[in-house]
Amino acid sequence: MTDPLVPPEETPPAEGSIAETHEERADGGLWDHPLIWVWRMVASAAIFAALFIVRLIDL
Repeated sequence: MTDPLVPPEETPPAEGSIAETHEERADGGLWDHPLIWVWRMVASAAIFAALFIVRLIDL
């Protein structure tokens, strides 16, 4: 006899599995706050541009 098909959103039962079910943790860490990365890139670009502006003024 064949096993019944399991819908795609469900996990089929595993034989001999002793693991308990748990909720999947959401992705997190540094990528939870993309505006921090945007701010860092903008600040770095401004500092880099300021170095060239200071160099032009010194000429």
